[in-house]
Amino acid sequence: MRPLHRFKLSSFQVILLGFAAVILIGAFLLMLPLSSKEGVVTPFSDALFTSTSAVCVTGLIVQDTATYWSYFGQAVILILIQIGGLGVVTVAASVSILAGRKIGLGQR
Repeated sequence: MRPLHRFKLSSFQVILLGFAAVILIGAFLLMLPLSSKEGVVTPFSDALFTSTSAVCVTGLIVQDTATYWSYFGQAVILILIQIGGLGVVTVAASVSILAGRKIGLGQR
């Protein structure tokens, strides 16, 4: 087994993994009973679709945002929309720069 620090991810892989991570974290937050007004667990498929739609800024919904989601759930959706609007590429590039990795012209 190789040490973790030896894995070299391409820029594409970092962007793809970051995009998937944001969507999955959003889906798990939307599944919490705290996220729905009725205090029930949202099915994973509904939470995943809503999270993906928010990050991709498409605006498609399964549950009505105003009536189904609590203020916490609406805040999660708003944050996902903001992250999607900023662009996962911008976030990934910023994290790479902060981590000390140099980004070449070809990777930008």
